[in-house]
Amino acid sequence: MSRVLIVGAGIGGDALALMLDRAGWDVTVVEIAPELRAGGQTVDLRGDSREVLNRLGLLDECLLHLVDQRGLAWIDESGERRAAMPVEAFGGQGFVSSEELLRTDLARIIHAASGPRTEHRFDDTVAQLTENAHGVHVTFRRHESETFDLVVGADGTHSRVRSLAFGPESDFRHPLGLAHAWFTLRETATTPSVEGWSLMCNAVGARVIGARPGHPGEQEVGLTFPADTLPSRKDAEARFALLERVFADTGWRTREFLDASRSAADFALDTYDQIHVDRWHRGRVVLLGDSAWCASPLSGLGTALALQGAESLAAALDGAVPDDLEQALDAYEREMRPRTTAAQKMYPGRVRSYAPRTRRGIATMRFVMRVLQTRPIAALITRAVADYGRAPAAIESDAALLQTTR
Repeated sequence: MSRVLIVGAGIGGDALALMLDRAGWDVTVVEIAPELRAGGQTVDLRGDSREVLNRLGLLDECLLHLVDQRGLAWIDESGERRAAMPVEAFGGQGFVSSEELLRTDLARIIHAASGPRTEHRFDDTVAQLTENAHGVHVTFRRHESETFDLVVGADGTHSRVRSLAFGPESDFRHPLGLAHAWFTLRETATTPSVEGWSLMCNAVGARVIGARPGHPGEQEVGLTFPADTLPSRKDAEARFALLERVFADTGWRTREFLDASRSAADFALDTYDQIHVDRWHRGRVVLLGDSAWCASPLSGLGTALALQGAESLAAALDGAVPDDLEQALDAYEREMRPRTTAAQKMYPGRVRSYAPRTRRGIATMRFVMRVLQTRPIAALITRAVADYGRAPAAIESDAALLQTTR
């Protein structure tokens, strides 16, 4: 057991590569994108993510790249603020943290730490997986075929490895009824400043327009709307046209964002889905991260689970030999299954509290966010957060109980 192929150079895949390289494995990472993927929103360094990065020796570097954030504010379509949750809320355990960095920076930091035993191959992916007595024979789209002792599918919600080894995506995908576009907007002299706030504008019809701080001179934009399916990734014009139709009548800065989306180098559009796989490994093929257990971006735990999963898998494989590989992968699953199951069980009303359908629902959501921060309730939540250790979960629970209008 010395050669591993990791499919997907995301945070989970590259973190696992780093850990296995340090453990003496020869690691090959194949990534379908032509270079390390940019884009994405911010990553919270509270809790499990922080602990794993600290053990990797990367936390100090991450702390040098924090985004300057003041909190989350809900605004109306004229841009007027209706509710806000500063980073100091609930003892610093609110929705937005003072210690977050962009996913782009975290991915770059982990990738830069790659060890001497690791080879990255970009602009390629797997075409076929065939297990035999010697390992897994892998046919690539571009490179020569090779045999590996282990293949790890860390290639996201739409995992190619999962499709080849476990079955079609439709067997595992559970849509949540929303889709989300996100990209980086480069500021100009006339671009309104977000002044360190993550701004969220809810519009009737479960639509959300958001902008938050990014690198200096940049803002991270998100557009959320109801959808279970989307036009093909190969038809870019159809995808932009969909956004134009959905957001045609919304206010605030929507027109600016729609125009900017067409020229954004990191534009992405996908549905909010969960992935449920009964067993994460078959023979010498194992799944990691969103390919195995995507809880959707609404959970706020994708990066934490990817890092935890990488650490758990690396620990399970430590010293493993072919004869006990099954036991090692079972141990990995026993460790991670309860965490991922809990993350997928979002509190009742999570989707509707994020994207209410009606004006009354929007007004109620904003009212709830203000009420939660009044002194007696905030004190209760702060204590619950300290006991539970996961602020967003505690806040969402109370919000779901209070919000009766959908």
